[in-house]
Amino acid sequence: MELAREALEAGDHPFGSLLVDAAGTVRFEDRNRVKDGDATRHPEIAIARWAAANLSPAERHTAVVYTSGEHCAMCSAAHAWVGLGTIVLASSSEQLTAWHREWGVPAGPVTPLPVNAVAPGIQVIGPVPEFTAEIRSLQARLAGIED
Repeated sequence: MELAREALEAGDHPFGSLLVDAAGTVRFEDRNRVKDGDATRHPEIAIARWAAANLSPAERHTAVVYTSGEHCAMCSAAHAWVGLGTIVLASSSEQLTAWHREWGVPAGPVTPLPVNAVAPGIQVIGPVPEFTAEIRSLQARLAGIED
């Protein structure tokens, strides 16, 4: 959540993710960095690239990605191709899509899909209800909505 807030404060979409190894150590973290025009600069892509360069296949398989929002199709594919393990998501693409519809936010250029529609072998945990209000608030701020 802290990384998602940081992203929003920097003018980016409010998404942030952590890569945690099997021992519970945070190995890598990043936030969205799309404001300058490169729509591929999602934190999950950075995590996949870092993991591929720095972790063995076994380490990647046992790692967990904690993320403020469900991976998009691009990030789900990167996660699967690199062989990362479980994803714990604070909010789902279904929730975000519903909020956008409610607020009149136009749909993006890529169909929002659940992780398992793209990468069926990945264990996904969430959304985590304790974070729903905060994620919704950050997304509303990005949309210019007082929620």
